[in-house]
Amino acid sequence: MLIDSHVHLNDEQLFTKIEDLIEKAKKVDVVAFLVVGYDIDSSKLAIELANMYDSIYAAIGIHPSEASYYRQEDIDWLEKKLSHPKVKAIGEIGLDYHWDKSFMDKQKDLFIKQIKLANKHKMPISVHMRDATQDTYEILKEYKDESLRGVMHCYSGSTEFMQKFLDLNMYISLAGPVTFKNAKTPKEVAKIVPLDKLLVETDAPYLSPVPYRGKQNQPRNVEFIAKEIAKIKDISFKELSDYTYKNTVALFDLNELLKEAK
Repeated sequence: MLIDSHVHLNDEQLFTKIEDLIEKAKKVDVVAFLVVGYDIDSSKLAIELANMYDSIYAAIGIHPSEASYYRQEDIDWLEKKLSHPKVKAIGEIGLDYHWDKSFMDKQKDLFIKQIKLANKHKMPISVHMRDATQDTYEILKEYKDESLRGVMHCYSGSTEFMQKFLDLNMYISLAGPVTFKNAKTPKEVAKIVPLDKLLVETDAPYLSPVPYRGKQNQPRNVEFIAKEIAKIKDISFKELSDYTYKNTVALFDLNELLKEAK
């Protein structure tokens, strides 16, 4: 069994055909989906979808691209919703310097506020990091409680920093880029990341894996990602699936899912 540990079924590109996408995913044994928010509206929709479908869980949070727009009321809303039984993480949160470096301080402030919220409520975090590896690491090291767990979503950093994030009690999640022919670094990470610290995700509708690269991504494609990682690690697809399933259940406290699977 597989779990898509980071997917945007709350995105308008996928929301209108969600039932078909879930059905296609279930046919390849994808049994659950963590739908991740990136602003308040998408976080609200993630919760709505979690209420509608047994197989969907929600992560709520404010993406760094929203750092110039968020208000304290948004943080207050997030905190109120953390008690919802199907809200399993705060995310996606983090730093992104790829497009615009003009509001780096605001990104850091938003990231730190949401980490502190996670510490307070002992809620796992899903971290977005793009062209900001050093700052992301330093903020997590300084502000995240040692016992708080989380995941480096769609990890794109080096193997050296992978170990640093693992040392901070973070999991590593790999997505479509690990299947790309010339993606040297993701493949190096896939080879050495410990099996008990690995998650898989699609980040759909983005980053479609081979053989669908360049097309709209969907949750069923997590199978291709898992198969590529198993090939890189020279283990069976079943072993890889079993580990990532158990890791995702453990990180996001999906114990009810394990009970149903027995």
